[in-house]
Amino acid sequence: MPKASASNPNIHRRFHDVATYVSELGGPNGRVIEKVLIANNGVGAVKAIRSIRRWAYEVFGDERAISFVVMATPEDLKSNAEYIRMGDVIIDVPGGSNNHNYANVTLIVELARLHGVQAVWAGWGHASEKPALPNTLAMSDPPIQFIGPAGPPMYALGDKIGSTIIAQNAGVPCIAWNGSDVVAEYDRVTGTLPEEAFQKACVTSAIEASQAAASVGFPIMIKASEGGGGKGIRMVSNEEDVQNAYRQVCGEVPGSPIFIMKLSTNSRHLEVQLLADEYGNAIALNGRDCSVQRRHQKIIEEGPPVAARPEVWKKMEEAAVSLAKAVGYTNAGTVEYLYSEEEEKFYFLELNPRLQVEHPVTEMITRVNLPAAQLQVAMGIPLYHIPEIRELYGKNRFEASADIASGGSSIDFANTERVPAYGHCIAVRITAENAEAGFKPTSGGIQELNFRSTPNVWGYFSMDSSGSIHEFADSQFGHLFASGPNREQARRNMVLALKELSIRGDISTTVDYISKLIELDDFVENDIDTGWVDSI
Repeated sequence: MPKASASNPNIHRRFHDVATYVSELGGPNGRVIEKVLIANNGVGAVKAIRSIRRWAYEVFGDERAISFVVMATPEDLKSNAEYIRMGDVIIDVPGGSNNHNYANVTLIVELARLHGVQAVWAGWGHASEKPALPNTLAMSDPPIQFIGPAGPPMYALGDKIGSTIIAQNAGVPCIAWNGSDVVAEYDRVTGTLPEEAFQKACVTSAIEASQAAASVGFPIMIKASEGGGGKGIRMVSNEEDVQNAYRQVCGEVPGSPIFIMKLSTNSRHLEVQLLADEYGNAIALNGRDCSVQRRHQKIIEEGPPVAARPEVWKKMEEAAVSLAKAVGYTNAGTVEYLYSEEEEKFYFLELNPRLQVEHPVTEMITRVNLPAAQLQVAMGIPLYHIPEIRELYGKNRFEASADIASGGSSIDFANTERVPAYGHCIAVRITAENAEAGFKPTSGGIQELNFRSTPNVWGYFSMDSSGSIHEFADSQFGHLFASGPNREQARRNMVLALKELSIRGDISTTVDYISKLIELDDFVENDIDTGWVDSI
């Protein structure tokens, strides 16, 4: 039987084990997950393990109620990576680039089956957006749960062209692009659009690019649907440069479909955090402003977004939820928008079918532990039975068993208001890049990493003072999050934290660069857009 506090059972109630928890709170598809393979490394793996262990202690009184199997390359072992020390079972995997290890679907599935895990968490990057991973895991005997969306919606939404077609047919506002007139019906079973419709939205030659650009109107963005991280994207402001830019995009992401969209100048990058279960429930967990970017790479994230008026932001959340429901999306995801403050209009950019590295911003303003919520959704637990979601909507963490059995514990999310955001949060990515040399990635040992969390600033790193960053590692090795009752206080808390952060070693970092950035008047006054950093 669950244990409870006599004074307040809704706050301190605990369950004997995972099976009891799922038995009482799980829906018709409830399933026990006690062993998870982390198909990731670095800060992603560290964050997932810490978050889920914290949740396990709160719910079961045992942070080891969920055990973790981690993958370790020779490079990560040599660098003394933090996540390896945190794992319960450590598996040696081949080194080198991630196609040999963390992005290798065949290897991940083999390891999951060999070690008898019930679920796989891939986080972000690596194999997190490869539909073959959830599809192949589901065919295992017994099936292995992927902690994320199913293969079909991941396939459909992971493609920028396909997701834009789906979005515009679901009534989500989209900026002018070469496929604006494409009408198509999404197949929820296969996760596909009619091939004819998809091809109609692709630009297949330099000549077509010129024609599409003239139709859309300058300035434009030429984008590869399979691009990302600053690759496969070009801004073009005149007809003479279109064909050359098109060829450059094709060369950066070979074989990728190409599309052209109107460039929204002086726009914000706002995103809605989604969470959905397998019973048709989908909610928005507020969102983030990620407008501070360098060459389309996010540098600073914050939330809640204050650039959009509350009534406009509500429409953005509603559109994101509608899109998730239209494709039968499950688990965590993020809908990204371009937002014009001058026009107070928003335009669909893409849906990332995974958890984002900046998700702790949402955690701090909603108090929802997202990796733990992901795990509970994978266990088949409805959103309205996840304790932190219930609190977010002003409900008790738990209801009596009789109410659960009768359906009295359900929540009408569409007509129930969330509690207001808990203050403001600003996040800064700590990367091993040399800002004075064009942000060139650096690698090497770390002799000192001195960071002290305070009540207002929290952070995590992929290694400590005895670690190093190897040549195949992601350049981001840390993330800091400062909170405050308002944006300015959160900013000041971050300034102080960056001043006190001490990192010494063979690497260069962006700490000094960002420290100066967030002291600039434009940032203080929140007078920024996606082109701000590149214009400085």
